Amino acid sequence: MDIPDVKEKWTSKINTVTIGATKEQGGTRGKTVTVGGASTLPFINFEGEIPNKPVIAGFISDVVPDWPEIILNGIGKEVNSPVEWAQKNVEQFGADLLSIKMIGADPAGKNKAPEECARVIEQVLKAVDVPIIIWGCGDDEKDNHILPECSQVAKGENCLIGSAKESNYMTIVAICKADKHKIISEAPVDINIAKQVNILLQDAGFDLNDVIMFQTTAALGYGFDYVFTIIERCRIVGLKGDNLMAAPQICDVAGETYRVKEAVQDDDILTGWGKLEKRGPMWEAACAEGYFQAGADILIMAHPAAIKSVKKTIHISM
Repeated sequence: MDIPDVKEKWTSKINTVTIGATKEQGGTRGKTVTVGGASTLPFINFEGEIPNKPVIAGFISDVVPDWPEIILNGIGKEVNSPVEWAQKNVEQFGADLLSIKMIGADPAGKNKAPEECARVIEQVLKAVDVPIIIWGCGDDEKDNHILPECSQVAKGENCLIGSAKESNYMTIVAICKADKHKIISEAPVDINIAKQVNILLQDAGFDLNDVIMFQTTAALGYGFDYVFTIIERCRIVGLKGDNLMAAPQICDVAGETYRVKEAVQDDDILTGWGKLEKRGPMWEAACAEGYFQAGADILIMAHPAAIKSVKKTIHISM
């Protein structure tokens, strides 16, 4: 009996986006990172092409994140210095690029000034030569002051700036057009809002070929399956020819993983769950590998054991 051909026939492909600029391109990076370009779903190479593998963005922040000491010790004492943390991410952990979050600028926290945030970006750019992703603190009003300063000191470096939402997209568009950066468009796990934000960016004159989509990431066990399906749906819609949804996608794995009890509570509290020093990075790795299967192109990760595991999976499977 003949086996029927069940291959999917996709009509389009995901946009190709390059982050970073070398000296020849007007920047100072030693390399660029390119994501997207796939004409099929993850792993299904026989249905299309996957020219660019998912990449790991090493997580760093301007202040030490509120994570368990055991997890921070696994990363190393370098967490006390954004510059040293950046260097370790690149030189020892093998991060393809860096993701810098300005946690210290949060008005509910240390409320650092925009100039202080910009200084961190400037120092990191001098310390490493990989492309960088720049995030604000998550407070839209404060980010409208932080991101312009950070964008300016990185002018010409073709960074990825996050994030543009319905409430602040005009500010993000203005700075990214002026300083020649790419944009992260954010949606709260909603495919319709994701499309609406991209429409707003396009209407504001920004090229959607320079956009990476971000659905608010959930950690494993905390809405992970719902986010997985939304990321997968975005990928499928893009492959079917919707140009508004053809952007590559990014997931903040580390930032969400180390907020849930299974990845942060000691084994004397979660008895039977195993040692936290292994459980934490395993939780991060499992979450990242799931999103990679859904269609994520950039995975933001922190723990070296988790990064090593996911890089191995990507290498073997693609």
